[in-house]
Amino acid sequence: RKRLPDGMRLRGDINVLLLGDPSTAKSQFLKFTTRVAPIAVYTSGKGSSAAGLTASVIRDAKGEFYLEGGAMVLADGGVVCIDEFDKMRPADRVAIHEAMEQQTISIAKAGITTVLNSRCSVLAAANPVFGRYDDLKSASENIDLMSTILSRFDLIFLVRDIRDEQRDRSICLHVMGVHIDNYKPGGATAGSG
Repeated sequence: RKRLPDGMRLRGDINVLLLGDPSTAKSQFLKFTTRVAPIAVYTSGKGSSAAGLTASVIRDAKGEFYLEGGAMVLADGGVVCIDEFDKMRPADRVAIHEAMEQQTISIAKAGITTVLNSRCSVLAAANPVFGRYDDLKSASENIDLMSTILSRFDLIFLVRDIRDEQRDRSICLHVMGVHIDNYKPGGATAGSG
């Protein structure tokens, strides 16, 4: 985080979007990030609501209200990984605008008015609008996200699955070998020589 001489504060956390073809290990990359980062929260955009990502006000058994932080509040000081970002409802995506830009979440519900910190990087993964990236269409036609949310990402990476039979075959042999537990480096299998 950086504070300029005029008092303006610049966020120091980078927001990254991985947009690409299915089966290119975007989800695995997000899950790996949550294992290696000191503070990390993984969530799926498909099953997350605006309250689940930001914060919600809950009533307890006594009838009193209290705040419960969502994924972005819990990841304060770390990274929040949002998989299936393209599957989120547009209203839920709009709810994280403030969290991504100002790194705060303003709450005004049930008589509770406060601002929560969400000083975290966002690492999101999404699929193109047509399922696979279409080279005949422009990048904006392949991305089905509003410009208001796209502008909050500092980096957008296109993750492409280039069709190559030999490469696909070697990846297939590696994956099968790992799962069969019969794999030796160099592509050879036990009993093949």
